[in-house]
Amino acid sequence: MTVIQKFALVTGGTRGIGAGAALALAEAGYRVLATGLTDEEVAATPAHAAIRHARLDVTKDDQVGAIVAGCERIDALVNCAGMIQRGGREFEIEAFRLTVEVNLTGTMRMCVAARDKLAASRGAIVNTASMLTFHGSPFAPGYAASKGGVGQLTKSLAAAWATDGIRVNAVAPGWIATELTRPLVEDAERSAPILARTPMNRWGEPADIGGAIVFLLSDAARFVTGTVLPVDGGYLAV
Repeated sequence: MTVIQKFALVTGGTRGIGAGAALALAEAGYRVLATGLTDEEVAATPAHAAIRHARLDVTKDDQVGAIVAGCERIDALVNCAGMIQRGGREFEIEAFRLTVEVNLTGTMRMCVAARDKLAASRGAIVNTASMLTFHGSPFAPGYAASKGGVGQLTKSLAAAWATDGIRVNAVAPGWIATELTRPLVEDAERSAPILARTPMNRWGEPADIGGAIVFLLSDAARFVTGTVLPVDGGYLAV
């Protein structure tokens, strides 16, 4: 009997939460294609026997189509590509538009492109939501709006594609220690209120999100679809 190794496509998989997801999937036995936005990101990503890396801009239809076409099969799609504006720029319409285009429309673009191959394998999707899927932000309206949209997109695709055998879920990371959040992690004064609000009293790690993603893609979650799973150390519980 031939055992087919499952294949996962992870966007934004060269750093942070995406890199943690790619590594967790590789450790779970998947072959993984992890994408990054630039050649520099791809080149800087440590090599791994089970993970291949490629450049992808999820706002470009031709690049998305080419990446999906190059995959012989897709058992799992993990959408981690994303962006957040800094310094109040999301109150500028162009910056707001770009944030939504990457985080929300980019997620939809990937899901639609991969649908046929996911249906063929009866595969699953995990999108990346946020704590801001559940509450607003006075500083990042574009990011909050896009992540609120990811939550509703996840539920909508789960309902629409269940008959294709495709499950669609999302993780909602809490405060995770990554290169992006390092200034906060290393600033005791700014980190203190975050830890005080988090019952587990620590920053999360990319591996914490990776473990949840592996679960949602696994047969153990075969009756789970349309859920947005907080992975936040209890942040939303208080």
